[in-house]
Amino acid sequence: MPLAARAEMFRRLREANPHPQTELEYGSTFQLLIAVMLSAQATDRSVNLATRGLFARCPTPQAMLELGEEGVAEAIKTIGLYRTKARNVIATCRILVEQYGGEVPDTREALESLPGVGRKTANVVLNTAFRQPAMAVDTHIFRVANRTGLAPGKDVRAVEEALLKRVPKEYLLDAHHWLILHGRYVCVARTPRCYECGIADLCEYPDKTLAPGSTVSRSATRRHDGSKATQSVAGKEDAPAAFHDQAQACSDATRTATSANRPLRRRAAVRKQG
Repeated sequence: MPLAARAEMFRRLREANPHPQTELEYGSTFQLLIAVMLSAQATDRSVNLATRGLFARCPTPQAMLELGEEGVAEAIKTIGLYRTKARNVIATCRILVEQYGGEVPDTREALESLPGVGRKTANVVLNTAFRQPAMAVDTHIFRVANRTGLAPGKDVRAVEEALLKRVPKEYLLDAHHWLILHGRYVCVARTPRCYECGIADLCEYPDKTLAPGSTVSRSATRRHDGSKATQSVAGKEDAPAAFHDQAQACSDATRTATSANRPLRRRAAVRKQG
């Protein structure tokens, strides 16, 4: 994806959602760290349901230590791998209390030394809590980066490094949230909602999903010679008609976005044939 398209992509995402936020609920950097640790192989919703009571009872590392491993396990038993996670939470809290005065460290090396904290968790904390240009790549971001052509890569680390290089600097601090929300609600895994996507005309994915009931054939996403149609920042003539109209409608939709923490969506304007 060319630089101009990348810049336009994030301009639209920012216009639709100027202040993106994680969907995990937390009241401090410590609570964010614990929530992200618990979110491995779990949904944000399930984590939030468990941590509301846990954080109310144990808002600090010391309080969590006093609750103990069994108490934490009981509080989070609705989350997958809860016993292993409870053990890691208590071990991490002990280190935070004994080595960092109950504070969460702000370096990758220190974060990744904590039990149950890997590179992705460290990246979320560094970016969200400490506003450092770190890029946590989960399954949603991995899919969006590859599918759109924004930052293709064979594995998570390759995509992370590509995103850090290819996302324009002015958008880098919030890019993680924009991309994860876009992947979670629009660019979904099985049937991407291309007809509601505010960046469809920039996306390089050749097999875009048409709006339900559309009579435009899927082959419209390719040129007559079989090659993929070029879809420029301006949504030019060679882009498929169904997605050309979407590009024109984007600015209208960003003004009518109703949710402050949802990815860019807009009504599909599908041009019927015949």
